[in-house]
Amino acid sequence: MTNLPPPAEELRILDAELRQLDLRRAVLLRRRAWLVHTLRAAAAAPRPAQGTGAAPGGPPAGPAAGAAARRPETTAPGVQNVLLVLGGVLLTIAAIAFTLVSWGHLGIAGRSLVLGALTVGALGAPVTLLRRGLRATAEAVSGLATALTVLDAYALHEVAFTGADGVGYAAAASAVLAALWAAYGVRLGLFHPLPLAVATAHLPLLLWAIAVGAGPLPLTAVLLATAAGGSAVALRAVSAPVRVVAVVGALGTGAVGVLSAGWLCWSASDPGSAARAAALLVVAAAVALMTGRFVPNREVAVAAAAAAGLCLVAGSAGVLRVSVPGEWTVPGCQLFAMLLLAAERTSLPLPLRQGLVRAAAAVQGFAVLWAVPLVAGSVLGPAVQAVTPWSGAPRTVRDAVFAGVPAPAHASTVPLVLAVVAAALVVAGRRTPRRPAVMVVALVLGWAAVLVLPVALQLPYTAGLVAQAAMVVAALGLAVRSDRADGGTSPLALTALLLALLTSVDLALLSLASESATIGVLVTLTVLFGAAGRRPRHAPFTVPAALAHATALACALGASAGLRPPHTALLVLVVPAVAALIASRSSGSRATVPVEVAGAAAGLLALALAVPDPPMLALVLSLNGVVAAATALRPERRAVGWAAAVLLPAAAWVRLAAWEVGTPEAYTLPVTGPALVVGYLRRRRDTAVSSWTAYGPGLAATLVPSLLAAWDDQHWLRPLLLGVAALAVTLVGARLRLQAPLVLGAGVLALVAMHELAPYLTQVVGALPRWVPPALAGLVLLVLGATYEHRLRDARRLREALGRLR
Repeated sequence: MTNLPPPAEELRILDAELRQLDLRRAVLLRRRAWLVHTLRAAAAAPRPAQGTGAAPGGPPAGPAAGAAARRPETTAPGVQNVLLVLGGVLLTIAAIAFTLVSWGHLGIAGRSLVLGALTVGALGAPVTLLRRGLRATAEAVSGLATALTVLDAYALHEVAFTGADGVGYAAAASAVLAALWAAYGVRLGLFHPLPLAVATAHLPLLLWAIAVGAGPLPLTAVLLATAAGGSAVALRAVSAPVRVVAVVGALGTGAVGVLSAGWLCWSASDPGSAARAAALLVVAAAVALMTGRFVPNREVAVAAAAAAGLCLVAGSAGVLRVSVPGEWTVPGCQLFAMLLLAAERTSLPLPLRQGLVRAAAAVQGFAVLWAVPLVAGSVLGPAVQAVTPWSGAPRTVRDAVFAGVPAPAHASTVPLVLAVVAAALVVAGRRTPRRPAVMVVALVLGWAAVLVLPVALQLPYTAGLVAQAAMVVAALGLAVRSDRADGGTSPLALTALLLALLTSVDLALLSLASESATIGVLVTLTVLFGAAGRRPRHAPFTVPAALAHATALACALGASAGLRPPHTALLVLVVPAVAALIASRSSGSRATVPVEVAGAAAGLLALALAVPDPPMLALVLSLNGVVAAATALRPERRAVGWAAAVLLPAAAWVRLAAWEVGTPEAYTLPVTGPALVVGYLRRRRDTAVSSWTAYGPGLAATLVPSLLAAWDDQHWLRPLLLGVAALAVTLVGARLRLQAPLVLGAGVLALVAMHELAPYLTQVVGALPRWVPPALAGLVLLVLGATYEHRLRDARRLREALGRLR
């Protein structure tokens, strides 16, 4: 081990060993596949006749092979259970048919004797079967016995109690049968009588209440009492099937009872009726708490306590609903939910306390949902003012928010509800590890409470505007304070900024009802967000918001001065210019891109406003082009120069179109001149730039449109001037050895010459005999074929010569 090879040699040895292992593995896998295929083929081959022996190469014959071939597809207990269940079902069906169909063929003594004998025999047979160890058979026969007892009860009613009420008799019969089945199952230790007895025990009280004509309140009490009994059985039962049946029955009857009690409580017309229904909810809560106290499962205990808390709050709120005005119902529910939090200081088990706390939280959530319509209306309602701006200041804020739409009823206490939930979250957030998220939710709820306060109190219109402006200032101040406290952009600060932006938009829309209010609000918001933009952390949000409000202010000032939209566009163009200036001073910061986007949006708005007036549109295009060109002076924004290159020619073209100029050169030459100058300056600074990049776009901008116009021009002046210009371009390209001018100029010159000579060529071709053109074509093909190699060499030389050009 001390004489180790060098690392490179050891690596080579390891690689060789691994290759050998891979080869050996491949051989073994192939052998395994062949063996598997052989065994499958042998198993699929037909077996030889008995006594002839196994086929060569086939699997060995013997006891093992015979056992595999005769393997059963089911187990003996499975067959036994199927047979017993099927037999019991058939006997039960036969007994029902005998009782319902063939009953009339026997007298009273015969009927009693037959059913009695069958029932006694079925009830007693399991005793003998259990002694012999036939438990499954005993269970099947006991199932038949329980069915016969039901038929006995029916027969007894038809014979002896024909005058008794059917529902009342069913109640008594179900109670007797439940007790009989329970005693029978406990005495013999059978499986199914006990669950059946528990399920049947849920019927007597309910059927008895229906039989005596009980009203909704007693029926609800009976349902809750049945649920309490089912819960007690579920807690004390040892058998799992009994527990399952008891739990299902208790949950079903309890849920129906609670829903019925809640409906009675909330639909009551007087405090007394509501109090009686609320008492039932208190009983349901007590049953749920008692169940949660003794149930071993923690999650079930928490759920039971939460249900109990909701029942208590629902009952208390139902009484409160008929005792106080409607708008105080939800705050009353909140108050009762707060009282549930006192369970934290009691000696109740921890799961029960947690369930009550969750119930209180659920009630607060329902209260917030109740407040959503008013909050949504306060946020979205001012947008209606944009349809009819400056239609006149309304009397109150509610009239401005819900213009033509009915406001939510009983909404005057919405601010109180939201404020209570926000305060509760602030208090609870101090003791939870999720404090940042809780504080964000509390901030949003507090903002919503303040937002709807002017609407709920129906404050005057001006007071509502002032209140929302104060909200914007407070939100911005909270964002600044949160940043200072946390040393960075915290979630709370970001939420405050977003709320400030949303409130400012809502305020701007709300101010559209009055001209003076619109201008005053937009000036205030522009100045406010512009001042807040001095903080670098907030600039990506506040500076674009200031530019957006400034754009709206420009539009409002233009409309107030009576300017047409195309002339208002000149005021809007101030915003892109300011945005470009701000972006140049904050280059490289996070606010640069948002500011440029806001400026670009304002420029597009100016273009949209100027579209109806072509001369003004040309001016707006040119000014936008100037702003884009100024932006392109920054090294990291060179690409904006393409936008300037589009906007400036577009401005000239719109102006020429307004002047009804139809000559294409008037549109293209102003582009070609600056483009060639820019290309020349570019090549002076960078000699590696090709002539196609420097001069190609500028030359093509004039030559191509002029060529298309010349082909449709019947006069001689344009083709002549275009040919002279193309010749000059070709000569310059040849003199300076530039590829783009040479190729473009030569191509245009050749096409112009072809266009001018086309009529004469047509006349010459028409004067020649018809055999001349084919003859000339054949002669040309022969000449080309004879000199093919020479022409290829010349073509290669021409290509190389063009390639050497710059």
